[in-house]
Amino acid sequence: MSTDLFAFIIVLGVLVFFHELGHFLMARLFGVGVEKFSLGFGPRLFGRKIGITDYRVSAVPLGGYVKMVGEEPDADIDPADIPLSFTHKHVLKKILIVGAGPFFNLVLAIMIFFLIFLVSGTFILKPTVGTVEKGSPAEIAGLVKGDLIEAIDGKGIPDWEVMAGIISGSNGEKLSVSVRRNSSVITLDVLPELKTAKNIFGEEVKRYAIGIASAGDFYSKKLNPFQALFESVRQTYKITNLTIVSIAKLIQGTVSAKTLGGPLMIAEMAGQQAREGVANLLFFIALLSINLAVLNFLPIPVLDGGHLLFFFIEAAIGRPVNTKIREIAQQVGVFILIVLMIFVFYNDITRIFFS
Repeated sequence: MSTDLFAFIIVLGVLVFFHELGHFLMARLFGVGVEKFSLGFGPRLFGRKIGITDYRVSAVPLGGYVKMVGEEPDADIDPADIPLSFTHKHVLKKILIVGAGPFFNLVLAIMIFFLIFLVSGTFILKPTVGTVEKGSPAEIAGLVKGDLIEAIDGKGIPDWEVMAGIISGSNGEKLSVSVRRNSSVITLDVLPELKTAKNIFGEEVKRYAIGIASAGDFYSKKLNPFQALFESVRQTYKITNLTIVSIAKLIQGTVSAKTLGGPLMIAEMAGQQAREGVANLLFFIALLSINLAVLNFLPIPVLDGGHLLFFFIEAAIGRPVNTKIREIAQQVGVFILIVLMIFVFYNDITRIFFS
C-alpha cells in the first residue's frame, strides 16, 4: 500500500505540475501576474516566494492551481496592477493561457513517448498466422499456421496492423496474398467475407475478414530521433482520439459507467506499474496525462473547457459573459464534479472491497 501511495503522489505530482506549468508560462508570456503556483490544495506546507509569486506545496495532493492577478472578473484590483490583470487582457490571450494547461499535458505525453521510443524503439507485430478458423476464407485458400504474409496485391506488408487494414477495406474483393512458408514464397487467392465482431467497446460491428488470428510474434525496431518524435506524436494522437470516442460512448451508454475509476483506482494502478518498472510507470503517466488533457477540454464550468467556452462566447459577442450567468454555471459545474467524484469513489470502493 505504501508503494501505491508513493507512486500515486509521484504520478499526480508530475501531471499537475505540467498542467499548471502550462498556465503559468503562458500567463507570464502575456504579462499576467501570478500570485500562487501550488501543487495541492488547502493549507500551505512549504514553499518559497519569488517576486509576487508564492511557489508552494499544499496539504491535499489531489490537484493544484495557479492564482493569477485579477483572475475573477469582479475582483477589486489596484489600478497599478491592471497591466498584470488576467481579466484585462485580450480575450485571445486569455484563451491561450487557459488552454495551455491541458495542452501541456499532451506535450508531456509526447515527451514521455519520445523517450520510450528513443531508448527502446518500437515493437512491431509480425503478420504471422497463428490460427486459421475452420471453413474460413483463409482455410479455403490454403493458409496455414506459421505462414508469414509478405504482400497483398503486390503491396508489402510490414506488420499485422497494415495487413488487417487492407483486408478490412477490401469490400469483399479477391486478394492476392503472398506468404512465406518455410523457405519458399507462394501466392494464394483469398476472398474476404463480411463478418460480425465486437470492437473494444463491446459493440457489434461488421467488417471484412479472412478468419486468421495472430501468432503473437513481435520484432523490435530501433528509431532515430525524428522517427521517435513522429511515433510519439502519432501515439499521442491515437490515444487522444480513443479517449474522446470512449467519453462519447460513455455518454451514449455504450460503455458502462462502472469502468470509471477515481483516486483509489489510480493509486492501485500506479503502484502496479511502478512495480513493473520505470518504462511501465512512464507509459501510465503519459496515458493519464492524455486523459487529463481531454477531460479538461470538456466544456464543463469549473474545468478549463468551461472557461474556454465563456471566452469563445466573449470573442464572438465582443463582451464578457454576464457575471450572474457565469456564477450559476460555476455552481452547476461544481455540482457535476462533486457527483462525479462521489460516483468514482463508490466504484473504487465497490471494486476493491466487494468484487
